[in-house]
Amino acid sequence: MDRSSTSPEMARPGLDPNVGFDVGLGRCWWAGARGPRPDPLMVAYHDTEWGVPVTDDAELFERLALESFQAGLSWSTILRKREAFREAFRGFDPAVVAAFDDADRARLLADAGIVRNRQKVDATIANAVRFMEVSGEFGSFASYLAAQVPGPAARLGPSVVAGEIPARTATSDALSFDLHERGFAFVGSTIVYAFMQSVGLVDDHLPGCFRYRG
Repeated sequence: MDRSSTSPEMARPGLDPNVGFDVGLGRCWWAGARGPRPDPLMVAYHDTEWGVPVTDDAELFERLALESFQAGLSWSTILRKREAFREAFRGFDPAVVAAFDDADRARLLADAGIVRNRQKVDATIANAVRFMEVSGEFGSFASYLAAQVPGPAARLGPSVVAGEIPARTATSDALSFDLHERGFAFVGSTIVYAFMQSVGLVDDHLPGCFRYRG
């Protein structure tokens, strides 16, 4: 390939061809767009996924599982392992994961591409069973979430700064409690609030971020 050629995408004003995104856009501080070592993977997640409402149950199960695996680790670590997670957990189809057996557990714990934490692996498989039960009761897990966290998604006020974004709220406390009562594991309020941020149950993009819609 002739690397001297310039595609229309690369020629777009503001797009930095070295990193693949517009470095001039205002973004939330955690997106990894600034500094000497920008993180295109984190930027893409921030720009296209974080805070966007999710209604597909397989995607909701994936996000909940990944937030559980993230506990004690950085989100960038999880993003770098995301494709390996998807392959290992068969696309995060909750019905498939719910049927995982001891051989699957052994396979997952031997997979260097994912986070090999026995408690988290066991919790994800058990959570798939609980997830299917909730989906059966409410018609879908998305419907369950809509009942637990009615919209529209709460948004930050125009004067909020990064240090004022909560790690948990009364709503995440209530959702965490209900999930625990239904038998879910690794769903503490902080994990649940991160999940809520991820799937658009709240909108915590900061003022000054190009995705802020206050």
